[in-house]
Amino acid sequence: MPDVLGWRRKFGVLAPSTNTVVEPDFGRMSVPGVTAHFGRIHIRDQNMGDDAGMANLLAQIRAEMDGTCARIMTCEPDYMVMGMSAETFWGGVEGNRKFIQQIHAATGLEVATGAEACRRALTLYGAKRIGVVTPYQPIGDENVVRFFGELGFDVAAITGLRCPTAVSIAHVTEDTLRGALREVDGDDIDALVQCGTNLSMVSLADEAERWLGKPVIAINAATWWMALRDNGINDRIEGAGSLLREH
Repeated sequence: MPDVLGWRRKFGVLAPSTNTVVEPDFGRMSVPGVTAHFGRIHIRDQNMGDDAGMANLLAQIRAEMDGTCARIMTCEPDYMVMGMSAETFWGGVEGNRKFIQQIHAATGLEVATGAEACRRALTLYGAKRIGVVTPYQPIGDENVVRFFGELGFDVAAITGLRCPTAVSIAHVTEDTLRGALREVDGDDIDALVQCGTNLSMVSLADEAERWLGKPVIAINAATWWMALRDNGINDRIEGAGSLLREH
């Protein structure tokens, strides 16, 4: 028998315990018959004020991943979604591939990752030269540039906001994000990408596409788009960017 509310699909979502944006973002992009069920990855030390802090944050994520997957699996989801993007860019294309394999091994399910979702979106738009905004320290930005570079995308500009803690990512204002988008944009830029699922960018990206006249890919919208489309759910969603509205 299908789930009464998730009669089309139940998504299991992996998210850091510090993240306050990705869950409400997925909620406001919901479609009938699809439900998202969160497993919180326990972050004990949320400092990411330098490269070492960010590396330690990722180490905590890896140590908690199998246990978080096991808890999510008790609600019998149909598909997995990674609600954190840094880990999916780490180690470039091979790192993302290994992460997908890890989640599949732990759950037996396919998984949407932010890195793969961005690859699909940029390919769909025919983008080659991109600008990127992240909340990361330099080590995080290096992994983002590596991932896109290995796929043949040219990261012409990247702005890392150097957020000091995992929770503080959600404190970044729309004005700051608007300025960051303009900073990495240019006449020779085909598309803009925002990484970091705890940055609130879905609505702003939708608006920015209108005043910049090019794709602006918010990581939460792209990941949700990938999850829906992978499962044959083609509902169109307004207010979350052209990916979900037109594709």
